[in-house]
Amino acid sequence: MADHDGYLLDNQQPEAGERFGPLAELFDPVTFRHVDRLGITTGMRCWEVGAGGPSVPLGLAERVGPTGTVVATDIDVSWTRHISGGTIEVLRHDVAADPPPPGGFDLVHARLVLVHVTERAEALRRMVQALRPGGWLLLEDADPALLPLMYPDESGPEQRLANRLRSGFRTLMADRGADLAYGRTLPRVLREAGLEDVEADAYFPITSPACAALEATTVRQVRHHLVAAGLATDEEIDRHLANVTAGRLDVGTAPLVSAWGRAPSR
Repeated sequence: MADHDGYLLDNQQPEAGERFGPLAELFDPVTFRHVDRLGITTGMRCWEVGAGGPSVPLGLAERVGPTGTVVATDIDVSWTRHISGGTIEVLRHDVAADPPPPGGFDLVHARLVLVHVTERAEALRRMVQALRPGGWLLLEDADPALLPLMYPDESGPEQRLANRLRSGFRTLMADRGADLAYGRTLPRVLREAGLEDVEADAYFPITSPACAALEATTVRQVRHHLVAAGLATDEEIDRHLANVTAGRLDVGTAPLVSAWGRAPSR
């Protein structure tokens, strides 16, 4: 059986860096559409939780300018430490275990983070605690269970194989404590946390070069886990990767649910 310990998409693996580009291409426009709507601007303080790659901290830094602050945290800062300096501070930090960075924030943002955090309720509590009065919490998380078929047009053997491998990947995630239906709960959990003006929307792309690139790097990253768990063979994975590369699949993503709410003004 596979090892069920640890984060499945570990930043220490070389494929991690290859995932950040497609993730940014797919989801940064969504994230910054919300950030701009919330009025994040010059001089504000932002906490980017579980930053992973550099694109969101850099985008936030552009908005807050030299008089603002962006604190980018992760349990592994391998891919963000090089952007530390000036407006951006990079810290190694476990959002479910460590106290929030000091100072209070106008925006706390986490994307594709809490779905993987076993102690997600505690992590959420700490993020709410870090908000200044009137500050915004913006959470964006996947809800794979909302879209059971990663390849909705299951029209042939290539698509059926792809969906079976994706089902195996989701099994591995669930075995490690991921909540595959977490995204849909975000509006409720923000309200229950005492936030005001809660709203949400959802987004998922189907068929783009970035979707295909993300699929290929993700499958390569979890390949040994799929094989070790008996969820796929090396031959099946090679065949699927060839199908993705050849452009024979309409590759999608799990829906990304974005929800935001404001801390009460005191």
